[in-house]
Amino acid sequence: MDADASVPVSIASLFAAPAAPCLALALPLAWALDAVFGEPRNAWHPVAWMGRALAPVGRWLVARPPAPAFAAGASVWLLLAAGLGLAGAALQSGLSATPSWLAVPLLALALKPMFAWRMLRDEVAAVERSLALGIDAGRAQVARLVSRDPGRFDADTVRESAIETLAENLNDSVVAPLFWFALFGLPGAVIYRLANTLDAMWGYRGRWEWAGKWAARADDLLSWLPARLTALLLCPVSSWPALRMEAARTPSPNGGWPMAAMALRLGVRLRKPGVYALNERAPSPDADRLAQGLRHAAVAAWVAMALATLSWAGRS
Repeated sequence: MDADASVPVSIASLFAAPAAPCLALALPLAWALDAVFGEPRNAWHPVAWMGRALAPVGRWLVARPPAPAFAAGASVWLLLAAGLGLAGAALQSGLSATPSWLAVPLLALALKPMFAWRMLRDEVAAVERSLALGIDAGRAQVARLVSRDPGRFDADTVRESAIETLAENLNDSVVAPLFWFALFGLPGAVIYRLANTLDAMWGYRGRWEWAGKWAARADDLLSWLPARLTALLLCPVSSWPALRMEAARTPSPNGGWPMAAMALRLGVRLRKPGVYALNERAPSPDADRLAQGLRHAAVAAWVAMALATLSWAGRS
């Protein structure tokens, strides 16, 4: 009886967060690490490790018939989410027993790979510098940001694609992981990063339609509210009637919100030819508008970080 009763207590104890001030201090430190060092090299990046480890699993999943592929894809996602969430909770709980001078930097090191503001900012800023060298250089740089073939992009399309990537990934790489960290600490950020990574690996139509359907829908669900919060950070509330109409033009239930917010905030058109055109009657962005977009995104990123920090500072 006593042994059985100890099991739920032990599991629950994993989710007992360390002192809230530790989490409140760990996030600004992780943010500073990102600002100074950017992303770790792939050899040291947990997300890169996960991608390499799951590549064979993905090849096996996509070879299954539709129903088994969906069931297996969902099972793999749930097992990984449970395992990594518990690992994050165990680490967070274990650090609660250590002095704050050790807990804070270790939590910051664990949290840093969950978001990537500096890399996003630097890659988008490099687009305009590359365009100054010629259209081919601009296309080569934007190819690092989009899955489309930019071989026929003109300068307008290059800038539009860069701003779209900036807005959409402001949610995926910054606001959403900070949102889930604010709610659940390190486990929340870890599970969101897993969901976003698996969606990027498996969440496609065509041959991945069934194997990746669970991953795609899970990412849609976890990104739903953060995407709208990202739009709120980018666009004033007074613009929301127009924002809702513009966001609905994209096939994504979430990606259109930050992209449409950025299009309206900058007063520019953002297009994916043959798919959507946001703020269609506005002009294409020039170099100044791209720079303004980076400034707006930076403010939104810093505000999101500050709010997530305050969410834990307020619990002390």
